[in-house]
Amino acid sequence: MSEDLNQKKTIMFVCVHNAGRSQMAAGFMRELGGERVEVLSAGSAPKDSINPVAVEAMLELGIDIANQKPKILTPEAVQQSDVVITMGCGDACPYYPGKRYEDWKLDDPAGQGIEPVRIIRDEIKARVEVLLSEIL
Repeated sequence: MSEDLNQKKTIMFVCVHNAGRSQMAAGFMRELGGERVEVLSAGSAPKDSINPVAVEAMLELGIDIANQKPKILTPEAVQQSDVVITMGCGDACPYYPGKRYEDWKLDDPAGQGIEPVRIIRDEIKARVEVLLSEIL
């Protein structure tokens, strides 16, 4: 039996501001993946705080991301990740061979009301569930 199967996978979610999409994705991954995954999130140009509408949308599903802080994307964080999910940050994300990269095309919740943010949230949840089933 391979050692690799027992090792936690590290998943990193990256968007520009690390205030909405990547924070919602990280929240779902922590909730659904539990102890089996390590979750990181960052932004290429992080905001000062999380989008309050994203926080509200996640709370509706019982996931509290209010205490998370937007963080700057570092090459080291990408290097320690097994899977890197980008959401509209494009070339800002450093590329390292041997990592799994996916770019999720998602609307930016910044400046949007709760209705469109719920749609984005639900799409993120569905994608996180698929990703989890593929990596675990």
